[in-house]
This record gives sequence, structure tokens and C-alpha cells, in this order.
Amino acid sequence: MTETVGFIGVGLMGHGMAKNILKQGYALTIMGHRNRTPVDNLVSLGAVEATSLAQVASNSSIVFLCLPGSPQVEAVVAELMATLNKGAIIVDCSTSDPVSTLRLGEQLAGQGLHLVDAPLGGTPVQAEEGQLSALVGASQEVFDRLKPVIDAWAGTVVHIGGPGDGHKMKLLNNFLSLGYAAMYSEALALGEKVGISAQTFDNAIRGSRMDCGFYQTFMAYSLEGNRESHKFTLTNALKDMRYLESMADAAGLANPIGNAAKNSFAMAVSTGGDGDQDYIPHLVDFVARQNGIKR
Repeated sequence: MTETVGFIGVGLMGHGMAKNILKQGYALTIMGHRNRTPVDNLVSLGAVEATSLAQVASNSSIVFLCLPGSPQVEAVVAELMATLNKGAIIVDCSTSDPVSTLRLGEQLAGQGLHLVDAPLGGTPVQAEEGQLSALVGASQEVFDRLKPVIDAWAGTVVHIGGPGDGHKMKLLNNFLSLGYAAMYSEALALGEKVGISAQTFDNAIRGSRMDCGFYQTFMAYSLEGNRESHKFTLTNALKDMRYLESMADAAGLANPIGNAAKNSFAMAVSTGGDGDQDYIPHLVDFVARQNGIKR
């Protein structure tokens, strides 16, 4: 069976993913986006721009979603499921609430459709290069069918388990990374207060056991002001930490460290700032200002 692919959400991450699907020769239908630049580029490369979600569904055996979160996913799935052919797969690459994912999966299964969760790891640059990571929740049969298409945009594909497990693992992953961001921001602020500059801090950490890829993209902003280093918004970070809190509550687990990190992002988002232009590394600025430090 030759898969035909639909893609909804060709923004920062979705553009690169969709571009690499096209490169592998798949027929691609995309839904228009408020930012015309990625849409026009993909159309120039051979994608078909749909005028409705129903058109995406009717053209596609596999539909990828790359959306802000569960409310948007739920709304889109409700429209797609009315038109998709039996056996079609919806792949949610968003970081979504696993409770919602499991509920949607049951609804789709009742109509002979499949929902797969395949949240992403990486940056927009890695999306353009086809080197994202994917954490996949799906049955083995559906995973085997889907994997060649995911391979178009992912350098690492991990089959975590059944439906919903990809989103659970993604929240655990983001708990670690966003926890790092909160700790880095507070450590840098404390360092400034006691006479340890950000550069001295980096000289000690970089190359040590405490170094990692996330640290390097975070510090690219802290040291060099590179706003492009990690384009993941503070608003989305807060959303993910709230989903983590919900998952912990449902599991009956105390999550004090997660709540502390969530509060750091909540305080930053509540100040306004640059909105969609405020990314994770910019948390360092909010924590500094909160403590009377000029950056």
C-alpha cells in the first residue's frame, strides 16, 4: 500500500517535517497556516494545500498533527474522523495530555481508525535536517506500517509502547529538560549575586559531566544572546508542566519538583514579556529581573 500523507500544523517544527516527507516521495496534502511562508514553500516543493480539514482527510491515509496541545488536537480530530477512510492513521506529534490521547484513541478505534502518539524531541533546525527524535505510542502492527514515514523526518525513533505511552514518556522527558531550564536560570542568578559570572559558570560546566545538549542550547542565549538557539515558547513549556502535574495527580504521585519548575514558568509567563517570542532560555532573564539583576 502506498501511503498518502496529510499534515496539519506546518509551523516551526512542522515545516521541516513536512518538507522531509516530500523529499521521500510521499504525496502530501497540507492545511493552510497563518504564516504563509512555510505553506508557500511546501507548495513550491510539490505539496497540495487543502482548503478544509475534510480535504486533508479525504486525500490521506496518514495524517500528522503538530499542534499546540490537546484542545487543538481534539478539535481537529473531531473534524477529521468524519471523513477519513477506515484504516487511516492520525499521528499526534504534539505534546498532549495522555488522558486526552487515550480517550481519542478509543473513539477512533470505534470507527476503524487509529490514533498514534509520536511527540517530538529536538529543535526546528533538527526538523529541517530530518534529525528529530520520535517517541511513539502505537500497536506493533500500526507502528510497523507508520515507521517508514516517520523515518523521513526522524533520526531516532523509539517505540515506547501502546497508545498514550509516547505522550507519557514525552512529559517525563520534558520534566527533565524544563527542570534543567528552571535550575540553570536560578543557578545563574545566584552566581551573579555571589560574584560568579555566566561565563565563569560556563567555563566550569561545559565539557564536564554536567554538560549536555540542552545545556548548550540554553547557554547559547545566556552567553551570546542567540534567540534562535532553542525556539520553544515559555507558554508551551508551562502547558507541558501542567500536563505533567495532571499525569502525576492521576497516578497518585506527589510531584514537588515538577510543581516548583512549573511555578518558575508560570511566573515568567504571567509577566507578559514578548509572548510568542519568549523561548525557554529567556527564563534566565525573568529569574534575573525577579531578583534585581540586570541582564
